[in-house]
Amino acid sequence: MIDLRNLETFLWVARLGGFRLAAEHLNTTQPAISARIALLERDLDVRLFENRPRRGVLTASGLELMHYAERILALREEMVHTVGGAATHRGVLRIGVPETIVHTWLALLVERIALDYPSLTLDIEVDSSPNLRDALSAERLDLAMTHGPCSDPRLRSELLCCFPLAWMAGEALADLPRKPGFPALAAFPIVTSRRGSPAYVAIRSLLDQHGFTSARMFGSSAIAGIVRMALDGIGTCVLPPAVVQNELRDGRLRPLEIDAELPMLDFYISFPRETEVPLARVVSDLAMEVARNYLQGFDSA
Repeated sequence: MIDLRNLETFLWVARLGGFRLAAEHLNTTQPAISARIALLERDLDVRLFENRPRRGVLTASGLELMHYAERILALREEMVHTVGGAATHRGVLRIGVPETIVHTWLALLVERIALDYPSLTLDIEVDSSPNLRDALSAERLDLAMTHGPCSDPRLRSELLCCFPLAWMAGEALADLPRKPGFPALAAFPIVTSRRGSPAYVAIRSLLDQHGFTSARMFGSSAIAGIVRMALDGIGTCVLPPAVVQNELRDGRLRPLEIDAELPMLDFYISFPRETEVPLARVVSDLAMEVARNYLQGFDSA
C-alpha cells in the first residue's frame, strides 16, 4: 500500500525542483526525503526522477504520477475538512501579507485562526506585493494578500479590502497650513511607499500635472520608516490613515486637505484554483470577514 506521506514528499520534490528544498519545506533531512522517494518508487516499480543527484527532474512516469498525487492529496484534505472537526486541521499554512495589512488587522485574523483552528500552524511572510505574487505562483505560499490581483490564470483572486490614502504632516511642520496648495507641499520632500508603487505613481503624476516636476519624493518599502521621517519633519507623508491611528489620535500627525483626489489602495486575496489546501479557501473567507469588520469599526471611529 502506498504511504500518503511518501506521495506528499514526491509532490513537494517535484514542485520545488529539488530534494533539499523539499526537505526544508517538510522540516526534515535530505536522506529522509531520498528514503521516502525510494520507497515510493519501489511500491510503484518505476523510476520517478531522472538519475541526477538531489535534483527533482521528473521522468515520464513521474509526470503521470504527479496528476494523481495532486488529486489524491486534495481529496484527503477535503475529507478532513468536511468530516473532521476544526482540531483535525494540522500542518502549516503559508500566508503572504503586505505591510499595510500587518499594521492594521493581521493580528485580528491570526487570533481568529488560532481560536478556530488550534492545531494549525501559520507561516507568515511579509513582503512587497510583486514578491508575494511571485511566491504564490511558484507555490512557496498557499495564500497571499496583495495590492492588486494576481494575473496568473492558475490563481483565483478576490477583492479583500480597500484603504483610502491621506496626505499628512507631523508636528515639526506646524507652520504648514491645513489646506496647503501644491507650492507649499512641493517645498518639502513627500514621503510615501516605494518607487513604482500605486501611491508613488499617483503622487508623482499629481505633482507633474501641477508643474512641480522637480518636487522631491522619498520612497520607502517600510511603513515604519515613512512614519518616522514624517514625525521627524523631513517632509509630509502619504499613507492610509488606518496604519497611523495612534499618531493621528495623539496629534503627532495631522491630515492635510489637498485639492486633489488620491487613489484607493485595493487589496486582493489569492490562492490556487485547484488547491490541495482547502483551508486556503476557508482562511480567505475568514480574512474577508475580519477585514470587513475592521474597516467598519475604523470608519465609525
